[in-house]
Amino acid sequence: MYSNRNNNSNHSDKPMGKYEQKLSYIKTLIREYVHENAALVDEIDEVQVQILVRKEERKFLLKKLCEFEPSTANEVQMYAKKTGSSVSDIPQPTVETKRVKRKHSSSAEPSKSRGDTKSRSERKSHNRRPSKSKKRVVPPIPLDNTGKPIFPIDLGRLTVHSLGEVIPEKPQFHTEEVIFPVGYVSTRIYGSLKDPTVKCIYTCKISDSNDLPRFEIASDDNVSPIVGDTPDICHSLLLQKINDSLSLNVVSTRPRGNEFFGLSHPVVLNLIQSCPGTRKCTNYKWNRFEVSRNCDALIDDNDAGLSYEYLQRSINFCRYKMAPDILQKPEGFEDIRKNKNDMYY
Repeated sequence: MYSNRNNNSNHSDKPMGKYEQKLSYIKTLIREYVHENAALVDEIDEVQVQILVRKEERKFLLKKLCEFEPSTANEVQMYAKKTGSSVSDIPQPTVETKRVKRKHSSSAEPSKSRGDTKSRSERKSHNRRPSKSKKRVVPPIPLDNTGKPIFPIDLGRLTVHSLGEVIPEKPQFHTEEVIFPVGYVSTRIYGSLKDPTVKCIYTCKISDSNDLPRFEIASDDNVSPIVGDTPDICHSLLLQKINDSLSLNVVSTRPRGNEFFGLSHPVVLNLIQSCPGTRKCTNYKWNRFEVSRNCDALIDDNDAGLSYEYLQRSINFCRYKMAPDILQKPEGFEDIRKNKNDMYY
């Protein structure tokens, strides 16, 4: 009995072997690399946000330049055709610019035949026709006696409180995919900026600021609202603040602003298209919808940047990856690891 105790004490005092030392050294290196990777990802996210903001500022300055110099607008359009750039990203000439171009063309070139005028009108009508894509079936919503929707409209994780007013004469208030009505208001439940593990209601608004759209995401936890020139800028800044509050990269900062605001939701798109003036939005690509009571329920997007539930799963997963020996393995660990939209690795 006594000899066994002496053997155990000698075994505990025995120095670490060669392989045990290597294992300890490798664990130390892994911890250092994990922290270094987290710091690098933070820097990359900050640079991506700055690039996004600079791109929007460049577009804004280019639009202003095209308004004052018609020749610049023509050069930009010609460059877009040569390089194959998307026309929607290139600023379009304003009404005043078009008038100046007409004066120069009428004085320098002879009037064109009626056939050319007819072909132009046919092209315009062709561009305004709805796309030949299949109809998207959407469920019905409650309507009042006059046929107008009853607010608020509950769409699962999204709630629409006001559709606002469509401004077709200003091309900055619509794109090919969505329309930005002034006065649009929606809310969404997401993680708080103070503590992302706590639920918070975010209010998304669209307003008019000096003839340009102004987007705002405000929370109910007394944090200053996030303001930007596009929904993507607001959403990217929101996700970056979520990561900063946790000191972890729990969610990708790749923006999905239209989805967060609810502007690309099929029900919202169908309602906005029925508003007066939508047909005059030249840049917008028309969608075809069909309301049916037999429509299946629309499935919410399971993205950690849009869903509070999936944000919590991403937080638990990230914390487990940082300390797997201490924390318990979260449920659905394999599902989260396969989802590339939740994390950067």
